[in-house]
Formats: sequence, C-alpha cells, structure tokens
Amino acid sequence: MKIKRRKNLEMIIQNISAHPNPKVELEQYSTPANIASDILWNGYTLGDIKDMNIVDLGCGTGIFSISSALLGAKKVLAIDIDEESLKSAKKQSQHIGVDSEKISFFQKDLCEISSIQDLDINGFLEKSNTLIQNPPFGSQERGKKHIDRKFIEIAMESAEVIYSFHMKSTHNFVYDYFESLGGKITHEFLYKFPIKKIYDFHNKESVDVEVIVFRVENF
Repeated sequence: MKIKRRKNLEMIIQNISAHPNPKVELEQYSTPANIASDILWNGYTLGDIKDMNIVDLGCGTGIFSISSALLGAKKVLAIDIDEESLKSAKKQSQHIGVDSEKISFFQKDLCEISSIQDLDINGFLEKSNTLIQNPPFGSQERGKKHIDRKFIEIAMESAEVIYSFHMKSTHNFVYDYFESLGGKITHEFLYKFPIKKIYDFHNKESVDVEVIVFRVENF
C-alpha cells in the first residue's frame, strides 16, 4: 500500500482501534487521526520517515508504527508496557497488510532501561534514525512520577531525530530539558488534543487539551 496524500494516511489511521482496555495509570489516550497524520506527513516531508529506522516509544495500538511502515520506513520497533495494546497493534498491522518483517513489537517497562540499545532486539535496528513518542503527561496520581522525563532521556540516548508530544503548558521546561541533554529544537507543532470520556473520573464527553510536539535533532 502506497500513501500519496496526507488525507489518505488520515483515513487509514481512523480505522486503527483505540486501546482495548485503557488504564488510567498509564494515561492511555489514542492520538486523533488528524494529529497523527499531520505529524507523520511533516516527518515524511522532512525526510525523517522513508527508508529510516523508526522507534515508536509507548506505541499503544500502533498508530505511528503502522503509519511509518506504510510511509516507507525501513524498519520499525514498536515498544509499549501494555501487553493488550501491543496485541491489538500487531493484529491491526496484519489486518492493514503491513509487511510483518517491517515492524517488531516489544513489551518493556521503560523505567528499566536507559536507551533502546539496552533492549535485546536481536539487532532488529542497526541504529535508530527517528523516534516518535506520545508519553504520559505525568498528571495522574496513580501514574509514575516524572515518566515524561524518562521518555525524553531514553529518546535522547536512542535516536538522531525525535518527535515528542507534551502539554503546551510545559513548553519551557521540556524545551530546556531537551537542550540540556544536547538536543536542538527545530520545529514546534501545536494542536488541540481531544481527551474523550473513557475513565470514571471524566465528567465531560470531551475536553480539548493544548499539546505541543517538538521535533528535536540529536546529532
């Protein structure tokens, strides 16, 4: 399957199922198709996807992994802590028709590693060119504190180019944190991210949260 337009990619992403059993402590919210397709198309245009080795860190049900493969990535490593989401991602990649040799799905708690190279992936990736992540924002009491920082640290130890989602309100902190680790922010993408009513404590059908996606060079 060859994707020629961003709209075609968005239509495919719309058919990728959300988390089968969302867990509040993991802050599992699926990235909307319009946002995911926009980030991926920008990455494709900037030369960060096609023929590259991609890491989808905290991959969930595989939106970025599957899309990267469809956009011509060389190989994709999809990593998540949640076994149910990984099973869903693998099933959906097969249903869409992604070459099974393109994507490797790997279950791991990121708090146990310092870089992607620490994982026993049998040399699946020679090196990581581009890493995409939509980490938990660290806003839930039941979640792991400072988990967003852990994602940033692993990303900076693992890839040449990073696309990283964060709450807009944390812009200055995240910007400075990436730069303190040697990263260079080249692009910033702003979105209104709809948080749907999926947990018991939600009292509105949907709430828009302002998010920012940083493109970071790490050469």
